Amino acid sequence: MNKIIGRVTGALLALTLSTGLASAASKVTIAIGGGACLCYLPTVLAKQLGEYEKAGLEVELVDLKGGSDALKAVLGGSADVVSGYFDHCVNLAAKKQEMQSFVVYDRYPGLVLVVAPSHNKEINSIKDLAGKKVGVSAPGSSTDFFLKYMLKKNGVDPTSTAVIGVGLGATAVAAMQQGQIDAAVMLDPSVTVLQGSYPDLKILSDTRTQHDTLEVFGGEYPGGALYSTVAWIAGHEKETQALTNAIVATLAWIHAHTPEEIMAKMPEELVGKDKALYLAALKNTIPMYSQTGKMDPKGADAVLAVFSTGSPDVAKANIDVSKTFTNKFVEQAKGTTGTSTK
Repeated sequence: MNKIIGRVTGALLALTLSTGLASAASKVTIAIGGGACLCYLPTVLAKQLGEYEKAGLEVELVDLKGGSDALKAVLGGSADVVSGYFDHCVNLAAKKQEMQSFVVYDRYPGLVLVVAPSHNKEINSIKDLAGKKVGVSAPGSSTDFFLKYMLKKNGVDPTSTAVIGVGLGATAVAAMQQGQIDAAVMLDPSVTVLQGSYPDLKILSDTRTQHDTLEVFGGEYPGGALYSTVAWIAGHEKETQALTNAIVATLAWIHAHTPEEIMAKMPEELVGKDKALYLAALKNTIPMYSQTGKMDPKGADAVLAVFSTGSPDVAKANIDVSKTFTNKFVEQAKGTTGTSTK
C-alpha cells in the first residue's frame, strides 16, 4: 500500500511540476513593423538568442509591412504587443487611445535625410528643400513628421515641399536613383545601400548618431520600442516584465559582441545574399541601440514637439506625455537579468 501511495504521490508531483512549467511559458504575440529593418533588430535577435524562453515566454513574432500595420494588429486584437516606433503612442494619445511603451531599444530614431544623387549640386542644406519633392515612407508616418519638424526648425514652411510616399527599402532606393524625388527621409539598410553605389551621397541630417540626435532634439529621441495598450499591460504585468527582461538582456548582449557575431545570429532571410552590405549597415546602426532600455523623458518630450509641429490634433490635445511610457519594468529588470539599467 505504501508503495502504491508513493507511486501516486510521485505521479501527482510530476504532474504538478509539468503543469507549472507549462503555465510558466505564457504565450505573447508581437507584431513587428518590418522585421528586415535594422531598427527592429533587438526584437528579432531576442528570439534568436532564446531570451524570451529564458524569461518564461513563448513568443510569436508576426512580421508586417510597417508600424501602422503592427499597431492595427494590436488594436484589432490579433497581437498583444507592438514592436514599433514610440511616436505612435504620442500620436494616439491625441485620439484618447491609451498606449504605453515599456522598454525602448532604439535611443535614436535612425531617420536620415538624404539628397538624391542627381541633386547633389543644388541641395546643400535643409533650407534648399523648399519647393522640392521629398520622399517619406508614407504621408502621416514618422518619416513625414520628422521631415516637417526639420523644415520648420530650419525656417522652411513645411507646406512648401511636395511630400511623396515612396515606402521603405528597395522602393525608396529606386525612387532616389531614378530621380523621382529630390531627397528623402530613409532608414538603414537603405541608406547604406545608396552609399555603396554613391560614395559622395549627401546627408543633411543623420539621427543614427548621438551627436546629431542631441543637436536636433535636445535629448535622446526614442525610436523602436515595445508598447501595448495600457489595459493589456495592467492585466499582464508578468508577461510585460518578462518581455522587458528579454530585451534588456539582448541589448546587453549586442553591446558585448561584435557586428559580425550579431549578424551570425540573425536569420539568413533577413541578412540577405550581400552579407558585406548588411554588415556595413549594421555597423552604422549599432550606436543607436539603447544600452539600458530606459526612456529618456527629454526624448519623449521631443517626440511630442515633433508631432505637435506636424499635427494640429496633437498640438491642441494637451497630451501628458509621461503617461505614454513607463520605466518601471526596465528598473525592475536589473534584479532579474543582472544587467545594470543605469
